[in-house]
Amino acid sequence: MAKDPLAEAGLHFDELNKLRVLEPEVGQKTTELKEECKDFVDKIGQFQKIVGGLIELVDELANAAETEKMKAIGARNLLKSVAKQREAQQQQLHALIAEKTMQLERYRIEYEALSKVEAEQNEFIDQFILQK
Repeated sequence: MAKDPLAEAGLHFDELNKLRVLEPEVGQKTTELKEECKDFVDKIGQFQKIVGGLIELVDELANAAETEKMKAIGARNLLKSVAKQREAQQQQLHALIAEKTMQLERYRIEYEALSKVEAEQNEFIDQFILQK
Protein backbone atom coordinates (compact mmCIF):
# COMPACT_ATOMS: atom_id res chain seq x y z
CA MET A 1 0.00 0.00 0.00
CA ALA A 2 2.92 2.31 0.52
CA LYS A 3 3.81 1.99 -3.10
CA ASP A 4 0.51 3.13 -4.36
CA PRO A 5 0.72 6.65 -2.94
CA LEU A 6 4.33 6.91 -4.13
CA ALA A 7 3.38 5.58 -7.56
CA GLU A 8 0.53 8.03 -7.73
CA ALA A 9 3.01 10.80 -6.95
CA GLY A 10 5.27 9.54 -9.78
CA LEU A 11 7.92 8.06 -7.51
CA HIS A 12 9.16 4.47 -7.90
CA PHE A 13 11.79 2.18 -6.42
CA ASP A 14 14.33 0.50 -8.74
CA GLU A 15 16.00 -2.92 -8.34
CA LEU A 16 18.57 -1.39 -5.97
CA ASN A 17 15.73 0.10 -3.88
CA LYS A 18 16.65 3.63 -4.90
CA LEU A 19 13.91 6.15 -5.29
CA ARG A 20 13.33 7.10 -8.92
CA VAL A 21 11.08 9.62 -10.63
CA LEU A 22 10.67 7.44 -13.75
CA GLU A 23 8.91 4.14 -13.88
CA PRO A 24 11.36 1.21 -14.04
CA GLU A 25 10.20 0.24 -17.56
CA VAL A 26 10.64 3.80 -18.82
CA GLY A 27 14.08 4.02 -17.20
CA GLN A 28 15.11 0.73 -18.78
CA LYS A 29 13.85 1.82 -22.19
CA THR A 30 15.67 5.13 -21.77
CA THR A 31 18.91 3.30 -21.00
CA GLU A 32 18.41 1.00 -24.00
CA LEU A 33 17.71 4.03 -26.20
CA LYS A 34 20.86 5.73 -24.86
CA GLU A 35 22.95 2.65 -25.72
CA GLU A 36 21.36 2.39 -29.16
CA CYS A 37 22.08 6.08 -29.75
CA LYS A 38 25.71 5.56 -28.71
CA ASP A 39 25.98 2.59 -31.08
CA PHE A 40 24.38 4.65 -33.84
CA VAL A 41 26.79 7.55 -33.26
CA ASP A 42 29.73 5.10 -33.30
CA LYS A 43 28.49 3.57 -36.55
CA ILE A 44 28.04 7.04 -38.07
CA GLY A 45 31.62 7.86 -37.04
CA GLN A 46 32.87 4.67 -38.69
CA PHE A 47 30.82 5.47 -41.77
CA GLN A 48 32.32 8.97 -41.95
CA LYS A 49 35.83 7.50 -41.68
CA ILE A 50 35.08 5.04 -44.47
CA VAL A 51 33.54 7.73 -46.65
CA GLY A 52 36.46 10.07 -45.90
CA GLY A 53 38.91 7.35 -46.97
CA LEU A 54 36.88 6.71 -50.09
CA ILE A 55 36.82 10.41 -50.95
CA GLU A 56 40.60 10.62 -50.48
CA LEU A 57 41.06 7.58 -52.70
CA VAL A 58 38.79 9.01 -55.38
CA ASP A 59 40.67 12.35 -55.19
CA GLU A 60 44.00 10.55 -55.57
CA LEU A 61 42.66 8.61 -58.55
CA ALA A 62 41.29 11.81 -60.07
CA ASN A 63 44.67 13.52 -59.63
CA ALA A 64 46.45 10.52 -61.15
CA ALA A 65 44.01 10.50 -64.07
CA GLU A 66 44.52 14.24 -64.58
CA THR A 67 48.30 13.75 -64.52
CA GLU A 68 48.09 10.97 -67.09
CA LYS A 69 45.76 13.08 -69.20
CA MET A 70 48.27 15.94 -69.17
CA LYS A 71 51.08 13.53 -70.09
CA ALA A 72 49.01 12.20 -72.97
CA ILE A 73 48.23 15.72 -74.19
CA GLY A 74 51.92 16.60 -73.95
CA ALA A 75 52.91 13.48 -75.88
CA ARG A 76 50.29 14.21 -78.55
CA ASN A 77 51.52 17.81 -78.89
CA LEU A 78 55.11 16.56 -79.09
CA LEU A 79 54.16 14.14 -81.86
CA LYS A 80 52.39 16.92 -83.73
CA SER A 81 55.43 19.20 -83.44
CA VAL A 82 57.76 16.38 -84.56
CA ALA A 83 55.51 15.76 -87.56
CA LYS A 84 55.54 19.47 -88.41
CA GLN A 85 59.32 19.58 -88.01
CA ARG A 86 59.70 16.60 -90.34
CA GLU A 87 57.41 18.22 -92.88
CA ALA A 88 59.40 21.47 -92.71
CA GLN A 89 62.68 19.54 -92.99
CA GLN A 90 61.31 17.63 -95.97
CA GLN A 91 60.34 20.90 -97.67
CA GLN A 92 63.82 22.30 -96.99
CA LEU A 93 65.40 19.19 -98.47
CA HIS A 94 63.18 19.43 -101.57
CA ALA A 95 64.19 23.07 -101.98
CA LEU A 96 67.86 22.11 -101.57
CA ILE A 97 67.48 19.34 -104.15
CA ALA A 98 65.90 21.79 -106.59
CA GLU A 99 68.70 24.30 -105.95
CA LYS A 100 71.42 21.67 -106.42
CA THR A 101 69.71 20.41 -109.58
CA MET A 102 69.71 23.93 -111.01
CA GLN A 103 73.37 24.37 -110.01
CA LEU A 104 74.22 21.03 -111.68
CA GLU A 105 72.47 22.18 -114.86
CA ARG A 106 74.44 25.46 -114.80
CA TYR A 107 77.70 23.55 -114.30
CA ARG A 108 76.78 21.18 -117.16
CA ILE A 109 76.09 24.11 -119.47
CA GLU A 110 79.30 25.82 -118.36
CA TYR A 111 81.23 22.56 -118.90
CA GLU A 112 79.80 22.21 -122.40
CA ALA A 113 80.69 25.83 -123.16
CA LEU A 114 84.24 25.38 -121.82
CA SER A 115 84.62 22.11 -123.70
CA LYS A 116 83.59 23.93 -126.87
CA VAL A 117 86.08 26.73 -126.16
CA GLU A 118 88.79 24.11 -125.46
CA ALA A 119 88.03 22.32 -128.70
CA GLU A 120 88.18 25.61 -130.60
CA GLN A 121 91.46 26.53 -128.93
CA ASN A 122 92.95 23.10 -129.63
CA GLU A 123 91.88 23.41 -133.25
CA PHE A 124 93.44 26.89 -133.38
CA ILE A 125 96.68 25.55 -131.87
CA ASP A 126 96.74 22.66 -134.32
CA GLN A 127 96.23 25.05 -137.23
CA PHE A 128 98.91 27.41 -135.87
CA ILE A 129 101.42 24.54 -135.54
CA LEU A 130 100.64 23.30 -139.03
CA GLN A 131 101.21 26.75 -140.48
CA LYS A 132 104.72 26.96 -139.17
